[in-house]
Amino acid sequence: MADVSSQPTHKPGSLWARIRLFLELIKFEHTIFALPFAYLGMTLAAGGLPTLHQFVWVTVAMASARTLAFTVNRLVDRRFDATNPRTARRPSVTGAISPQTMAAFAILSLLLLALAAALLNPLALALLPLALVFLIGYSYTKRFTSLCHWALGFTDGLAAAGGWIAVRGSIFTADDLPAYLLTLAVTFWIAGFDLIYACQDVEHDRREGLFSWPSRAGIASALRLARVSHVLTVLLFALLGLVEGLAWPFWVGLVIAAGLLAYENSIVKPDDLSRINLAFFNINSYIAVTLFAGTFLALLI
Repeated sequence: MADVSSQPTHKPGSLWARIRLFLELIKFEHTIFALPFAYLGMTLAAGGLPTLHQFVWVTVAMASARTLAFTVNRLVDRRFDATNPRTARRPSVTGAISPQTMAAFAILSLLLLALAAALLNPLALALLPLALVFLIGYSYTKRFTSLCHWALGFTDGLAAAGGWIAVRGSIFTADDLPAYLLTLAVTFWIAGFDLIYACQDVEHDRREGLFSWPSRAGIASALRLARVSHVLTVLLFALLGLVEGLAWPFWVGLVIAAGLLAYENSIVKPDDLSRINLAFFNINSYIAVTLFAGTFLALLI
């Protein structure tokens, strides 16, 4: 899972302190990676501004879905996190946050996600069980397949499809092609930087018998595959722009995003992984916001 562990210096006491520690554990602020693409799907489906009702409940749904997925990930990966020096001080490992507390947050997130889906439209609610298969199941894929990075990417890509479904109430017609292109673009984008991020855990993953691509095929192979994934990301976004006939702000945003992706891949090398955190934290947030802003402006004009 692409995520950086924090090392909290405080012990939870009050309810608010426990909530803050939990939000640190799941890196709640990184919801920024998912929300712009949920909003992209939503604004593309609406051809501009969605309704306030749609905006609010898509936001609730995406934040709840991500919280659920990360909480389950922290629960099921505690044994592996404990043996990894990078993650050994996570509150889920040290006991600062109990499994019961995490389970309670997961259930609350699931209830909020179900409520949001029900309030959006019948199709969103009907497809919720399928979404849950990926939100919960992707955490187990690293145990048996090196395709786990694309499983994570597709799970995040569902945010884009979810935003589209929230507005259109449709996903199975020819008119829904943009939702598929956007979902695939996000899938390869997330998979690409997860491949990069997983390079720092190669020795640990090999010891534990995990199936990350870097641990099975080597760091150089993983970095090459990350580049391929990010080239596909740009091509899929370009195809989306052509299909939708998007105006020039989209293309400006795409050029900027392509440049950022190229830079992200250039600063991490097989013999130098020291800049992975820069690639993960800073650059990817810029990419997400840039693509959303360019697309949204293109729809407005």
